[in-house]
Amino acid sequence: MLENLFKGTGPITKLILKQNRFKIVVWLLSLVIVTLAVASAYPGVYKSEQDIMAYALTMDNPAMIAMLGPGYDAADYNTASIFANEMLIFTLIAVAVMNILLVSRATRADEEDGQMELVRALSVGKLSYLSASLIMAVMLNGILTVLVGASLSLLNLEGMDLEGTFLYGAILGVTGLTFAGFTALFAQLSETSRGATGFSFAAMITFYLIRAIGDTGQEGLSLVSPLGWAVRTDVFVENHWWPVLLLLLLLVVLIGLTFYLNSIRDMGAGFLPERKGKIHASTFLQTPVGLAFRLQRTNIIAWGIGVFVLSASFGSILGELETYFADMEILQVYLQGDSGTSMRDSFISLLMGIMSMIASIPVVMTIIKVRSEESKYQTELIYSRAVSRNKLLGSYLGLAIITSFLMQTFIATGLWSVGSWVLTDELDTGTIFLSAYVYLPAIWFLVALTTLLIGLKPKITGLTWFYVVYCFLIIYVGDLFDLPEWVKKLSVFHFVPYMPLEDFVWSSTIAITIGSVIVSIMGVIGYNKRDIIG
Repeated sequence: MLENLFKGTGPITKLILKQNRFKIVVWLLSLVIVTLAVASAYPGVYKSEQDIMAYALTMDNPAMIAMLGPGYDAADYNTASIFANEMLIFTLIAVAVMNILLVSRATRADEEDGQMELVRALSVGKLSYLSASLIMAVMLNGILTVLVGASLSLLNLEGMDLEGTFLYGAILGVTGLTFAGFTALFAQLSETSRGATGFSFAAMITFYLIRAIGDTGQEGLSLVSPLGWAVRTDVFVENHWWPVLLLLLLLVVLIGLTFYLNSIRDMGAGFLPERKGKIHASTFLQTPVGLAFRLQRTNIIAWGIGVFVLSASFGSILGELETYFADMEILQVYLQGDSGTSMRDSFISLLMGIMSMIASIPVVMTIIKVRSEESKYQTELIYSRAVSRNKLLGSYLGLAIITSFLMQTFIATGLWSVGSWVLTDELDTGTIFLSAYVYLPAIWFLVALTTLLIGLKPKITGLTWFYVVYCFLIIYVGDLFDLPEWVKKLSVFHFVPYMPLEDFVWSSTIAITIGSVIVSIMGVIGYNKRDIIG
């Protein structure tokens, strides 16, 4: 009986791997190359004991602990431990995103598109498709673990022992698998791939917030979060393996529950059914922009709440920043400041850049939905009515622009509202909101780039995400590693003034906006000229 439930898992696994082979290769290469590039740059940044001790003092700051996780004892810092402390949490998030997107696509999205129904019509078991999807995740994260561990060990940097490098790779792999398990579970609960992906990202953001709050106050709270476990490996120092074992135990529970729920539900159904709609659609819903908003409503609301809460959590620690050294050389490089710059302004400028990159994700997801609907042949239904291509694509473009305004407003509001409450002096409202809105043209350029790919090369539209990751790295470590100017200039975010450290610059803002308009027009023209399924 058990064999029948998993019958055909092997061939289906090959099918899923073949479908996702390009995405898998690009994700793996990106994660490994970025990890190696950053790790190899650290010896040139922290050259002396003075630099290392300055970093240790920096990590005694609650703001940095909330962002990166708990640090090490001052005596334990070296090139390897600093690398792990700074890069682990953000690499974990990148690995989580990879697993969420791939597993959601291979489970609920394939079921929603009808592909799973075609496969299940053959002589295969009821649990075979889910099993194949999870096997893909195991293979993907297993390869990531080995590649990262082996590659870091070959660098032979100070403090990077063999056990530590493979522990670093292992914690990435098992954390990725854990979020693959959460995504597979949410795929059983939700009736749509949009819901499964949304729940998974919401869980990731929630776990990050719980960890951040716990790390700066109550450690017990941080241990509720899988991300809180992951950052307690003390990799390259103590090399604790218990977080890996704990994550594997959680994974077993998630997979067991997922298989059980999958075995008792009907094809296409979910345990959290969609709310029943009205018999007749409203006038607004019958328009292209109304439909676009309805499809993205849950995504926009969820991300809006997430960025607001995340910004508010960082706002709550602004009052502690000035108690720490603001004239440390390594910190000035990291926070873009100089000796006369306040710690608060330095932190806000860095935070606004990072939060704006996070906020760009739902904006890009809004415009990229055009390609998603097209690949499912849904746009054919819309074009069967009196709707032009310009009107349809323009609806998604307009919604993406509105979403960018909303996300930046949520960021500024969260930081300002809580920051003003905890600070003894006034936090200037105009400066905070302008520091957030100044990133709008750069976010619009990401929208324009996505539109261009949709219009000219729709099959590679997903490459937009790799440019988003590149821009994030430039903001996060570009100045710290003293990268060549031409490398920084490849990121549109490099031309955004670091407010409130720098003055607002009209020329760069106007130039980026005009460039975004031109690129968008090129994308719209290409979309009008090509076939619907390009």
